[in-house]
Amino acid sequence: MIVGDRNIFAIESAITLALPGLGQRALGYFLIHIRGTCYGVREPDATLLACSFDEVGNRLTRRGTHQIPYLSCTSASEIVEAFLDACYRETSRIDYFGMSQPGFSDLVYAKKIPWAPDGDEAFDDSSYVLQFDVEDKVRLIAFRNMDCPADTAGSVQDAWIESDLFYGVLLDWSELFAEEWSNELRKQSTGLGIN
Repeated sequence: MIVGDRNIFAIESAITLALPGLGQRALGYFLIHIRGTCYGVREPDATLLACSFDEVGNRLTRRGTHQIPYLSCTSASEIVEAFLDACYRETSRIDYFGMSQPGFSDLVYAKKIPWAPDGDEAFDDSSYVLQFDVEDKVRLIAFRNMDCPADTAGSVQDAWIESDLFYGVLLDWSELFAEEWSNELRKQSTGLGIN
């Protein structure tokens, strides 16, 4: 199932096996498309989908709160570099847009800026998606954290999307996924087969 336009912003998922537990939901895959680039692992058994489903729901609930206003004019590559330095690398850097490393890292996580990875194996291809709410737009910065910094920099995508479009895709996907999951569980329980 694909919701949205892959060349702008879309969510794609597939259920290989529906599971009754809300902590698992289904085995399958969850992908995020940004400006024609796909982030995530497209394999029938890539991940359990509960984390991805729950995170989409959390983002809908927190609409408009993913804000670090002074970064709205900062280049995507500078944001990616600072994010990786503050959260994943051991660097001697001391300035993060006027903040300390702990202050910047704490702010990034307090504002729930990282969308992907979302807590499961859906993004084991080294994909990251950062979300910023900026007035009536959503800025998505996506990249792959590669061994070579130049390769990471070359993977960066920066997309500005109307908020209503972005959150509309999240809502539509969430509703369609819940319906698909229920239908698959029903089919499995009545012996009509597995997707």
